[in-house]
Amino acid sequence: MKNIDWVRKLTSRKLWTAVGSFVSLLLVALGYSDSEAVQVTSLIMAGATVVAYIIGEGLVDSASVGSEEENE
Repeated sequence: MKNIDWVRKLTSRKLWTAVGSFVSLLLVALGYSDSEAVQVTSLIMAGATVVAYIIGEGLVDSASVGSEEENE
């Protein structure tokens, strides 16, 4: 079995758009109002933005630490 690159997966906009869309449509199918579905989808996308930012900054920071050690 291949190793999964979780960092790449969790920072993928396509993944989070698919998750938000699925949850939104699921809520509408279960009888929730459209406004409730939109609110939940907005929360998912906001959370995805924060997760992607944190992971991205962590990768940039770790790369810069590695390059600083090489320069010394």
